[in-house]
Amino acid sequence: MACILAVICGPALADVTTPGGAPIPCYCTDTEGDRVELGEIICLDVNGRVFTAQCQMSLNNPMWRELNEGCMSSALDPRAFPTNRTPRPQAMMSVAEAG
Repeated sequence: MACILAVICGPALADVTTPGGAPIPCYCTDTEGDRVELGEIICLDVNGRVFTAQCQMSLNNPMWRELNEGCMSSALDPRAFPTNRTPRPQAMMSVAEAG
C-alpha cells in the first residue's frame, strides 16, 4: 500500500522544472509582498477579512487555500487588552522627604 501511495503522490510533490531540468522556484506572496514557501501556513488579512491559509499549487500555479476563518491571534477579544493605558500617578512626597 505504501508503494502505491509513493508512486501516486510522488509526482505531485516534485518540483516544477524548465525544459533544461532546472527547478522553477514556486512560492506564494503575502499581503506585504513577502515570499512564502509552498506548504507554509500563515494568517492573511485581505481587505479586513482575516483567515488562516496555506500556500499550495493548483494547476501549476501557486495559490492560497483557506484553512480556517480567522486566525489564532485574531480570535482574542481586543477589549481584554486596552491599548491606551492611563499612566500611573506618581507617588506624592512630602516637603520633608523631598528636601
